[in-house]
Amino acid sequence: MVELMARNWWLVALRGALAVIFGILTLAWPGVTLVALILLWGIYALVDGISSIALGAAVRGHRWANVLIGVVGVLAGLVAIMLPGETAVVLLVIIAIWAIVAGVIQVAAALALRRTLKHAWFLVVTGALTLVLGIVLLLNPGAGALALVTTIAVFALIWGISLILLALRLRGLRYGTVDAV
Repeated sequence: MVELMARNWWLVALRGALAVIFGILTLAWPGVTLVALILLWGIYALVDGISSIALGAAVRGHRWANVLIGVVGVLAGLVAIMLPGETAVVLLVIIAIWAIVAGVIQVAAALALRRTLKHAWFLVVTGALTLVLGIVLLLNPGAGALALVTTIAVFALIWGISLILLALRLRGLRYGTVDAV
């Protein structure tokens, strides 16, 4: 496997370079990236919905389930494509509500377990942070969406740099300038 990767080290480097370019472009245009991600999801939901409706029409028995899932997919896809900004906000509000509920439950569990669980304060801190995240997202969902895109961009940069470094190591193996990976 290492020999195969060493022979094709430039493909690893190419993947890394593309990830770095993606990360830089995402950081440069976070709003455009967010809209693009929502539009891609909308297209996916639309195609998946149409496929599910076709499947419901093609099979016997319990067609209604596939058709219903398909109709919901088509509607969700159309909404995402026609209203990408609103789709992002709705998604972030759902995540915010989840975070608030999860945070409250974690804090309550920590308080209930504080006598039997050593270091229950870890759960309190985790719950409090989750609660704060939910409140921040609920108060400003647009900033939360951009933060998510920024996180994806930073990950892409780190991933890309790691792949480039691996590719250089593999190149060294290929040409005998490095002993082992």
